[in-house]
Amino acid sequence: MRPYGKVSVRLGLGLVLCAVLGSEAAFAKVQVLPDAQLMVDGKTIKEHKRLLGQPVVKELLASFARAETAVQKEDLVALMAFYSPAYNYHGLKETDVRRVWGEVFMHYKAVESLHMLSDIKVRQVDSRLQAEVTCTGGLYGTEKRTGNRITLDSWFREVHYLVKEDGVWRFLGNAGEAPAAAPFSAAPHHPLF
Repeated sequence: MRPYGKVSVRLGLGLVLCAVLGSEAAFAKVQVLPDAQLMVDGKTIKEHKRLLGQPVVKELLASFARAETAVQKEDLVALMAFYSPAYNYHGLKETDVRRVWGEVFMHYKAVESLHMLSDIKVRQVDSRLQAEVTCTGGLYGTEKRTGNRITLDSWFREVHYLVKEDGVWRFLGNAGEAPAAAPFSAAPHHPLF
């Protein structure tokens, strides 16, 4: 079995459930996969129930949930509160994020995302907590022009970087390569959330 076979099977099962139960049942969720692990304070926690009970995991999930609620409401102000002022993904800054989300909301309705977290690493960096969250998921929406439901983007084991600022977790950026070519007006969506 390939190293990511379990995650692929779970993603596949999630998509099947989505098809069977309808988009409302499977989308708009942030979930921690059963075989996920948390590394915090030099310790690794693998037991799912214990991992979910950790305050840092609850805080991270709450931040993702607030961002998802803002996406569903197309509330750009609330959504931007999820981003750190230091956000940077290969040169995309906070103002770029605002512009791209504005374009997404302009062209799509019923925008939702699915985040399946597989690994969480928390560490102290310069007196602040930072987290590396490995995530598989997608961003979905309905085209306003055609009414077609489409996948705007999907990602597999993308590493999201977050920082705890003013008592809440905020998005700093992602690991990975920047796209080789993307028009300025159509920056990729997945680095944003």
